[in-house]
Amino acid sequence: MTPRAGAIWTAFLLAHALVAIAGWLLPSQPMGDVVLVYLPWSHSALTGGPIVGISESWVYPQLALVPMLLAQALALPLAGLLGTAPAYLVGWALLVTLCDALGLAALLRRRGRGREVAAWFWIAALLLLGPIAMYRIDAITLPLALAGGLWLVAHPRLAAAVLTVGAWIKVWPGVLLLAATASGRNGLRLLVTAAAACGVIVLPLLALGAGENLLGFLTAQNGRGLQIEAVFATPFLWAAVLGEAKIQYSFDILTYQVVAPAAQAVAAATTPAMAIVVAAIVILGLLRSRRGARWQLLVPPLALALTVALIVMNRVGSPQFTVWLIAPAMLWIIFDRTRAHTAAALVLLLCALTFCVYPLTYDGLLAAHGLPVLLLSLRNAMLVVLLVVAVRAVARTPLPTR
Repeated sequence: MTPRAGAIWTAFLLAHALVAIAGWLLPSQPMGDVVLVYLPWSHSALTGGPIVGISESWVYPQLALVPMLLAQALALPLAGLLGTAPAYLVGWALLVTLCDALGLAALLRRRGRGREVAAWFWIAALLLLGPIAMYRIDAITLPLALAGGLWLVAHPRLAAAVLTVGAWIKVWPGVLLLAATASGRNGLRLLVTAAAACGVIVLPLLALGAGENLLGFLTAQNGRGLQIEAVFATPFLWAAVLGEAKIQYSFDILTYQVVAPAAQAVAAATTPAMAIVVAAIVILGLLRSRRGARWQLLVPPLALALTVALIVMNRVGSPQFTVWLIAPAMLWIIFDRTRAHTAAALVLLLCALTFCVYPLTYDGLLAAHGLPVLLLSLRNAMLVVLLVVAVRAVARTPLPTR
């Protein structure tokens, strides 16, 4: 190991330790989902109770239960000493750190200035985003998306399989596969491998009795309203500041939503709008690919544009969605560092703004105080700016000179 690689590994592990500990100290329960929902879900599956995604519908794809069960295994030796809930939190932090370490190993397996810069970018993003970067299921998908993106170069079949597994944990890694396919490199091979991987995943789930719950994660969002952190909820939050709208907790989906006369109509419009925007970005990528754009220069901004579109056009706006931006930004730094500066800076700014909202000022946001609403508005505005930057980069991907 070179001295520079050693410095990266040391900073990487220290950053994880600092962020993991911060989760115990900061307000608004940044570890809440892990102990309040992941622990009961995994405990139920292990003790003969209902199994989410199998015997009942679930908001996540079925493979999301696997890391929750693995955290149980890591927590088991600590349960007698710490108690069930604290041990599970420690087990989860260890699991995320281990997964991230495997992702970093894949990143640094080959030497290169771009890879080192991407590693430091990851460390900075983790520190700026805080505990939400570790204590959510999204943290497990980040190293999978990163490894899959890296392996698109030399191991496209392995990359497609890894990204498919990631998509069956949380849907978003699938956009990297979509971007790679649209870029025109090994498109058919990627699609065939992804279909085969889906078959390997789906057949056991059907055998276990998933049946009508198999794709429940695709329809689970249909009835929900606008979550307060969603980009399209921003005007309604300012209405709440003025007393003309309300923030209300939904016990059905365990989140806070805005309540206003037009909010439900806006929420209903987000799904078709998302489909249109995603399709338009994919078509733009296909056109640039047809004109000869190199796939290494096209895939990273295309993947980032699609990922940001999933966030901006979503009726849900959970703070952990910011985690999704890190892997595409890292791939952009690795493959095309000269054009990645603006996007990378915006992603780091988004991490910092998200941390300022959640968990630092989240209690004030729930009370519709002006400062946290302003911070969230800035965060949402920067998401739109990042979408424009990424789409513009796709549209201006360099073409071969004639």
